[in-house]
Amino acid sequence: MNSATLPIGSPDVLVVGAGNAALCAAISAHENGARVLMLEAAPFEERGGNSHFTGGAFRFAFSGVDDLIAVLPSLAQENLANVDFGAYAQEEFFDDLFALTQYRCDPDLAEILVRSSLDTAKWMVRQGVKLQPGLGRQAYQVDGKFKFWGGLALHIWGGGPELLKALYANAERRGVRIIYETPATGLIREGGRLSGVMAEHCGAPVAIPARAVVLACGSFESNPEMRARYLGPGWELVRVRGTRFNMGAGLNMAMSIGARPYGHWSGCHAVAWDINAPPYGDLTVGDQFQKHNYPFGILVNARGERYVDEGANFHSHTYAKYGGEIVKQPGMFAWQVFDAKVSHLLRGEYRIRRVTKAEAGTLEELAAKLDGVDPAGFLRTVREFNAACRADAPFNPNILDGRRTHGLAIDKTNWANPLDTPPFHAYQVTAGVTFTFGGLKISKRGEVEDLYGRIIPGLYAAGEMVGGLFFHNYASGTGLMSGATFGRLAGRSAAEFARKSAKMR
Repeated sequence: MNSATLPIGSPDVLVVGAGNAALCAAISAHENGARVLMLEAAPFEERGGNSHFTGGAFRFAFSGVDDLIAVLPSLAQENLANVDFGAYAQEEFFDDLFALTQYRCDPDLAEILVRSSLDTAKWMVRQGVKLQPGLGRQAYQVDGKFKFWGGLALHIWGGGPELLKALYANAERRGVRIIYETPATGLIREGGRLSGVMAEHCGAPVAIPARAVVLACGSFESNPEMRARYLGPGWELVRVRGTRFNMGAGLNMAMSIGARPYGHWSGCHAVAWDINAPPYGDLTVGDQFQKHNYPFGILVNARGERYVDEGANFHSHTYAKYGGEIVKQPGMFAWQVFDAKVSHLLRGEYRIRRVTKAEAGTLEELAAKLDGVDPAGFLRTVREFNAACRADAPFNPNILDGRRTHGLAIDKTNWANPLDTPPFHAYQVTAGVTFTFGGLKISKRGEVEDLYGRIIPGLYAAGEMVGGLFFHNYASGTGLMSGATFGRLAGRSAAEFARKSAKMR
């Protein structure tokens, strides 16, 4: 089978993938005058990659409510008297990126991401994406007032499904064609530059020529063999939060022509995920198998022991690394335990129908219901924890309140409340991997570099395929912003390259 059997012509820019980063690349390339074609490995019903499963956190720098109104003009009509959005300066964004990555984040990529973030948010709204205040996720009501924390004032309205709906509608209006069930299998290189992509369509190979190619088809988290090879033993057993199609194909095909691997290849974003969730994401449930309110309770393993500081920071700064801690526990599971004092703070994900939950009127009764947990060890842990809780700081879920324990092997440094008010409830979780951190080295223009730091002409990358941004940990909402920012950059650069290439012929 050859390209003549696919009536698609020869696009200026060919985008591999069809999630947030890929769509932003396609829209940006078209915005800059290119004819664009997209290839999606998934069928229409499963399109969108991991973006379909996101809750919609969207991190960008803003200096105050005026910047938020510039992004979301309807905010000016809201009653803001009882809402404190605060500010999230570019310096704070930089601090978070570097602190969470142990100062390994590529400074050039960080500069692009942070400095462009507010403008990217405005651009996304212009493309039809709707935003809303993240009440209940990034702000709790205390004394009648919501106070935001963590730099996540606005979220994508409707999460991943609505994000994709808006971007697909935009691409359709622009006449950008998407070919489904057509995975890219290789890159075509002629005379040192990219000239197209080999793909598989209806079970047969097809060559698709293009002047520039943007790879935005995700990382390798869906591939158990690659997880075990790069992340380590046991990782082939974890659940995958999102798409089953991110098999690392884009990374492999780029490296097969000499692209430079870059970043934290043994690292990933992994969270607490319901123990009975399916092997891959369920489109009908989305991100609701996640369980992110552990800072308000305790986490115990099969021995009934706590194994991390649940209150080390806001969940948005720890959730993406605490999934990896579950992998290290016996049986690769944990239980999140709460009492009635904090029940009202738990997000909707704790109340879905498909949840693995235990509830009891006493701790002794609860201990017997925690599947796989040593009851005596659990009761000993709770007694020691309760006795170590200090009450000299008031509990406040909107700040690092300093309400801590003292004298434990692992102290809880914030939000430490004794478990003493029934009913007690607990949720069994395992690790759910979101995406892997290893990727390709790109230039400031989104161009893919080769092993020796040279540009591979005509090849660009965006989204989870970009290496060098995330190491060890991750700040909530950075992935969508990164995908949009570097997708937009790659699309613009690819369109410019295609235009110059056309003039040279």
